[in-house]
Amino acid sequence: MHFAIVVNTTSGKGLGESIASRASERLRHAGHSTSTIQGTDAAEARDVLKKAIDTGLDGVLVVGGDGALHAVLDHVADSDLVFGLIPAGTGNDTARSLGIPVKDVDAAVDLVIAGHIRTIDLARTDEAYVATVIASGFDSKVNERADAMTWPRGNMRYHLSTVAELRSFEPLEFTLTLDGTTIEREAMLVAVGNGPSFGGGLRICEGALMDDGLLDVVVINPVSKLKLLTVFPKLYRGTHTALPEFERHRVREVTLSSPGIVAYGDGERLGPLPMTTRISPGALHIYAPPSPT
Repeated sequence: MHFAIVVNTTSGKGLGESIASRASERLRHAGHSTSTIQGTDAAEARDVLKKAIDTGLDGVLVVGGDGALHAVLDHVADSDLVFGLIPAGTGNDTARSLGIPVKDVDAAVDLVIAGHIRTIDLARTDEAYVATVIASGFDSKVNERADAMTWPRGNMRYHLSTVAELRSFEPLEFTLTLDGTTIEREAMLVAVGNGPSFGGGLRICEGALMDDGLLDVVVINPVSKLKLLTVFPKLYRGTHTALPEFERHRVREVTLSSPGIVAYGDGERLGPLPMTTRISPGALHIYAPPSPT
């Protein structure tokens, strides 16, 4: 089989290229052929990948995290191509949700070599496919603030943005249309999950399954700023679901609207609300262990 390996050279603190080289060597040793695709940015890498797909591929492997995956989903979703993920990012929520090893390159490649294929759903907006979570509200305002900062770099920028946003943040007015039924909520954030987590392990949509044909829409209703600080540790454990402010709906389609709010999917900026998201059942064939269910 011939695989294209797409590399995000900034993933894994700049280790993306060496991880790709190791993966390629292991695949060739198992009798497969590979070609490496990288660009100066995601757009260039996508263009090169499209040309490679047109010439004939058996599969596409991405070395990186959720952002690198997101960049190529449009080319592999709803197709016969099989997708592989070699985790090298900081988030890796897709890999964790599917049981793909995040700290063992050889083990992740061995899933490909063994041919373990799982078919999962994707969330789909008019702009893009999303594998994990689409978030809007407090989290997206933090992202907007962080993206506007030139210093510091890395996760510290997001920590500072979170603190700054907390000082001024007030609950937002959302209109949600859930499978045709419209409700209005004042909320801290609304998340639409194909999978359970985003942001490096924030399990906002705890219990969401990536192959059930449904989107999990989670609303965090108004809480005090002090309580919001205490909610964040619960998000990493998924125990926030016991809070009275937690609200969940399971639907096939949702439209979100909130004035001036931007949505982020797989950690990438999607665009301003309103936005409609639909489930795309069985849209992605991916090398992963079998579903535990």
